[in-house]
Amino acid sequence: MRYSKLLQPFTFFSDLILLNIALQCAHLFIFTFYSSEIQSTDFLLLVNLTWITIASVTKNYIIKRPLILSDNLSKFMSSIIYHLVMVLGIVYFFKLYEVSRMVMFCTYFLFFIFIVVQRSLIFFTLDYIRKKGYNIKHVIIIGNADIVNRVKKSFSRHPEYGYNFITTIPEEMIESLPHEILFDKILEARPDEAFICYKFMDQLLLNKLVDLGDQHSIKIKLVSDLVLDNSYASIVNYENLPVIQLSSSIELSLKIIFFKRCFDIMFSLFVMIPGLPVFIALAIITKLTSKGPVFYRQERIGRNHKPFRMYKFRSMYVNSEQAVPMLSKDKDPRITKWGVFLRKSRLDELPQFWNVLKGDMSIVGPRPERQYFIEQLIEESPNYKKLFKLKPGLTSIGQVNYGYAENVQEMRHRVRYDLIYLKNINFNNDLSIIFQTIKVMVQLKGK
Repeated sequence: MRYSKLLQPFTFFSDLILLNIALQCAHLFIFTFYSSEIQSTDFLLLVNLTWITIASVTKNYIIKRPLILSDNLSKFMSSIIYHLVMVLGIVYFFKLYEVSRMVMFCTYFLFFIFIVVQRSLIFFTLDYIRKKGYNIKHVIIIGNADIVNRVKKSFSRHPEYGYNFITTIPEEMIESLPHEILFDKILEARPDEAFICYKFMDQLLLNKLVDLGDQHSIKIKLVSDLVLDNSYASIVNYENLPVIQLSSSIELSLKIIFFKRCFDIMFSLFVMIPGLPVFIALAIITKLTSKGPVFYRQERIGRNHKPFRMYKFRSMYVNSEQAVPMLSKDKDPRITKWGVFLRKSRLDELPQFWNVLKGDMSIVGPRPERQYFIEQLIEESPNYKKLFKLKPGLTSIGQVNYGYAENVQEMRHRVRYDLIYLKNINFNNDLSIIFQTIKVMVQLKGK
């Protein structure tokens, strides 16, 4: 019996068990937050039924080839957000129970940690088993020699995919053999999947191969002769006409956009509400250390070239930029003594959480620039225009690795990091950038 028949139910039920373990651990670690035993039972039932519903819809328990842990965890994290929103929505809308926020936070934090460990063990085990030659998908390749060699070369670099190419039927043999003999040769090989590598495929033969695959549980996969360099492809079906849609960057799905927005709102509120005393203290010190307003407002260009007002704690003297726009630099005389600390600790950026709540910005994304510098950047680096697909971020991989730019050339170097982020948007990367930003803030390494 193949592992896939057991792995999905095992993952589904182990996720459910880990959720209950996390809930009980949080309950024991904090305090008893149920008002009665009946409510405790009802709340546990609500949490479990909601998770079963979310998991059934999102299919987060399905582990597909190739094994990419970050993608699986990102999908799982979106399920956690949906679950949290549904549970809290039901609890607070219907006023069913008194639920401790601390217990809920600990529950989901522990649940995510448990899942990271569990998924890592599953992926490590599957990877180990496949590299040892077990649990292999047997594949037959049919068609053009050039495409066949490219497929083999591609998969040879990734043994963890678990594909074993058992035989190849060249294009010349197919043209000389009757369809029935060809089908017999395929069935004799007993493949799990068949890769059809053709530049020009006979429609009747393709339909027969698809029917053969359906009858004998063989997955039929059509390999195009296209070679994409730094591009992305997706299939769009227009009735019975499959069309390959090409793009130089990943198109963000509605799920990713929704998830990022939910995370932005929750993270901003998590920082701004408990951190209000810190905001007030920074505002008072900024006001007392130099003349001028507490906040500095500046027009920046956001997603889809839409301008917006970005907020910062003022770190420069008033009227420091009277002629053309200027970038700051090390030992800039325009920066106040208090402003030096604000910039090194990145605390001057904290008011941008308000921009995030308004929807102008995201927590993680390419840093927004002024139109004056954008025009120069596009001349130097035309790919910069791709970044306008995203909301600008309070922090970014470019900001973490490069810091503030002193000229357009340094901006150009920082853009390279942001373009890498554009191709690898997922929750794990966002968390990593946030943690790196906190490290820069604590070490006062911002520049």
